[in-house]
Amino acid sequence: MKKRYAFLATGLLGAGILAGCGDSSAKEENKSIKIGATSGPYSDMVKEAIQPGLEKKGYNVEIVEFGDYIQPNIALGSGDIDANLFQHSIYLKTFAKEKNLDLKGLITVPTAPMGLYSKSYKSLDDVKTGAEVATPNDPTNQARALNLLAEQGWIELKADTDPLTVSEKDIVKNPKKLVIKPLEAAQLPRAIDSVDISAVPGNFALAAKFDLLDALALEKMDEQYRNLVAIKTSNEDKQLAKDLTAVVKSDDFNNVIEKSFKGFSKPDWVK
Repeated sequence: MKKRYAFLATGLLGAGILAGCGDSSAKEENKSIKIGATSGPYSDMVKEAIQPGLEKKGYNVEIVEFGDYIQPNIALGSGDIDANLFQHSIYLKTFAKEKNLDLKGLITVPTAPMGLYSKSYKSLDDVKTGAEVATPNDPTNQARALNLLAEQGWIELKADTDPLTVSEKDIVKNPKKLVIKPLEAAQLPRAIDSVDISAVPGNFALAAKFDLLDALALEKMDEQYRNLVAIKTSNEDKQLAKDLTAVVKSDDFNNVIEKSFKGFSKPDWVK
């Protein structure tokens, strides 16, 4: 990936973009809007791929950057912003329930996937028996990491286990005798200096200025882990929500992703 990012992050995952604020027609809506995003690739995505499309539709867009995963949803719920982009659906649903906020995911966007990074190995075929693998220690990201290891054939998981809740106790076979070392997600980029392989979530990889395409392998993302545009539920039928969806599904948006967000995993709705 040619473009590098400095990205403030916190373990998992990332969120959404705009909410409507008017009547059924764009001409009748207040077209001055605010979109919230965490600093880094997703604020860049709003600026480069979403804002131009909305401005073509007559909107005046202000981008509000946040440095944490709390305030973007608080601001959306209070109406201080019209939409946000930083989180996946699991986080959105959990946060909205805990804070009693009526928020909704509108559409998923291309998202930086978790990857296996190493200074010890240049390819998957080189990985030796007994390799040390650092994984996130939070349940959501550890499940992603274990699924990624299983995709490589390095471990086997219980067949009836929910892939979203997999843990180490669900490993039934470990033919490579991998030594799994759970760590705080923020430590995983630095862990490649002390372990053979580190399973790094995409946001932390970008924060550490990793090139996503340098990963030994990138996860096949479950749709629930992709970042999304979030709005207030009461605005899901407003014109702004319709226009935002149209912009994200446009050829112009996809062209920007292809050029500037290489390695990002595209949503299932992209055919």
